Amino acid sequence: MLARALMTPPRWTLAVLGGSGLYAMPGLTDVVSRTVETPYGAPSGPVMEGTLASEGHRDGRPEKVRVLFLPRHGVGHTLSPTEVNYRANICALKLLGATHLLAVSAVGSMREGIAPGDLVVVDQYIDRSRHRASTFFEGGIVGHVGFADPVCPLLSAAVAEAAVAAGAVPAGDASAQAASGEAATAEAATAEAAAARGAAAEPMAPTNGATSMAGPRVHRRGTYLCMEGPQFSTRAESRLYRSWGVDVIGMTGMPEAKLAREAELPFAALAMATDYDCWHEAEEAVSVEAVVATLHRNVEAARRTVRALVSRLPDPAASNAHGAARGAILTAPEAQRPEARRRLSWL
Repeated sequence: MLARALMTPPRWTLAVLGGSGLYAMPGLTDVVSRTVETPYGAPSGPVMEGTLASEGHRDGRPEKVRVLFLPRHGVGHTLSPTEVNYRANICALKLLGATHLLAVSAVGSMREGIAPGDLVVVDQYIDRSRHRASTFFEGGIVGHVGFADPVCPLLSAAVAEAAVAAGAVPAGDASAQAASGEAATAEAATAEAAAARGAAAEPMAPTNGATSMAGPRVHRRGTYLCMEGPQFSTRAESRLYRSWGVDVIGMTGMPEAKLAREAELPFAALAMATDYDCWHEAEEAVSVEAVVATLHRNVEAARRTVRALVSRLPDPAASNAHGAARGAILTAPEAQRPEARRRLSWL
């Protein structure tokens, strides 16, 4: 019996939050639509539950993994970034048994070396959102969790590996590329624009043609700035964020990462670059039309990455999210309101 128990593969569940353009997960089998009510209201919509076949059976991992899929903007993209009920989304996925969480989102590139069509596995965040509930600890219970490293490094490494297995080309560390200045020769127009700004030359991304021939490039690290939206940045904002060392900019990365940590869910983020925001003098300012055109290419790469990820999921017990909320509550037990304790009973 002991030998049989040791051979039993772990029962893990990968939850995927789909962003702009990623509204479905083809390849799921045994699909069931789950309607979930949470202490924070309804999530963005029904959660699609099914199984997804991996590319192989390795290290005792199952050939099929249970997957939960939830498009954060709702069916038909009816919720703006501010309107998304982030707490209900994370809570619903946890209640349905999620053991890992991957957030997929469209972003603007803030670096010359990250071209539209590239993928970035985010490792750091700057939160500039303003109108969103960003914690589960409230209403009479105060809690603080560590957040210095906001993603699970094991799951993030698995996502990067999965992207390469799915056809992406490794591009290295986007931040390090920008800092080092090691890059291909810049096109004349871009070099002149950089000189006019008085900015140091940055590594150039390959042309779209080169990128598409070899598959999308994947950057294994990158800092994500989350703005409130729904408007895109002003040029002044875009230049300011670049001066902070930001690699990509989006509207949904926060508070998802914060809430995932409080929920003790191993978290990783796959950002799909669709444009150069509005800082790039040699490129047109970001528009919905440009974003949508690139999204069609990015979304299929993201789906392939998810399919490759299911055979590479790390042990959630080894994640920096494991036990993250243990000891986080500062409120004395006798001072905790009963309704607040009930609201947190799922954690």
